[in-house]
Amino acid sequence: MSTETTMSKRRGVEKMAERPTFAPPVDIYENKDEILIFADVPGVTQEDLRVNLDKDQLTIEAHRPAIGGERALDYKRQFVVPRGIDAEQIGANLQSGVLKLTLPKSAAMRPRQIAVRVG
Repeated sequence: MSTETTMSKRRGVEKMAERPTFAPPVDIYENKDEILIFADVPGVTQEDLRVNLDKDQLTIEAHRPAIGGERALDYKRQFVVPRGIDAEQIGANLQSGVLKLTLPKSAAMRPRQIAVRVG
């Protein structure tokens, strides 16, 4: 690896270290059908937002560019997804700086009523 490449990589790491990274505040709700996660990511656009699921690790990463006199910043938050979540049906929606993640429960995790028979 050339000295120039090494130096530019170092500069990139230094620049990233200069930008603050925040764990966005979240609200988590659970009902019989799903788990809902609401994350506050003000100033973030759809293009600057990534939501990844790797095995049981859900990661939210976002970048907010500098706005007015404020510095740019990054958001990052990770969660362990419980067993029984239907990973194929996870949904994400960004509206007015709030990311809503919907983690539907599989049928096996949903409560069900057991019929009682007489005799």
